[in-house]
Amino acid sequence: MATVSSKVRKAVDEATESNPDLQAQITALKDDIANIAATLARIGKSSAEDARRSAAESYETARVRGEETFDDLRLQARELEEQLTETVRENPLTTIAVAAGVGFLLALIARR
Repeated sequence: MATVSSKVRKAVDEATESNPDLQAQITALKDDIANIAATLARIGKSSAEDARRSAAESYETARVRGEETFDDLRLQARELEEQLTETVRENPLTTIAVAAGVGFLLALIARR
């Protein structure tokens, strides 16, 4: 029993043998299909390259922003440290009292 594919192929072969113009059209159609496939492959490759480039740019932007944020946080921590140091120098007795109070509260919490 012949399959549909073989029946179609046989019909095409018989038609092309009797009609040379049809053979030329089939050849042109094959060439067109090959060109379309090549174009689609180029488009796919181009799209993949664009996606890779976009991902690399996004990564670089995020890395730069992360570094900037880290630098800002480091600067803020230094400023806070300087403020605390200045406060301790200006009010040493108050600082000792606050530290003792915090220690006392932590001791009460740790005991429970």
